[in-house]
Amino acid sequence: MMLDCIIIFGQNIDRLKRFYIDILKLSLVEEIISEWVLLDAGNCRIGLHKVGKAFRQEKAPDFKVSNNTKLIFMVDEDIVELRNLLLHQNVTIREIKTFDNYDFWICDGEDPEGNVFQLKQRKNN
Repeated sequence: MMLDCIIIFGQNIDRLKRFYIDILKLSLVEEIISEWVLLDAGNCRIGLHKVGKAFRQEKAPDFKVSNNTKLIFMVDEDIVELRNLLLHQNVTIREIKTFDNYDFWICDGEDPEGNVFQLKQRKNN
């Protein structure tokens, strides 16, 4: 098996689309306006899918999800500069950290609906 796509269910697909394309710079593959977006994320695609009607919270513009999934993006550019750029764009992003005997710098952030992502940069870059 090979992972092909990860789907994130969301309330406001247009807002999520803007975040992943404008902020994280992923490329658009296909779209059904306000319902579905497929993004190229390198080795895998990310789908943004409007939640079913039973789960929609139309009157909650600041909806935040609670889940146990994290998207990890390997980056080549300097993680300090990238984090500062994201902070400047009002993205929620934590401090950069690492662990003993771990070859990467990492920092976690959140998309507009609270889905967690991580930036990961090899230390020798």
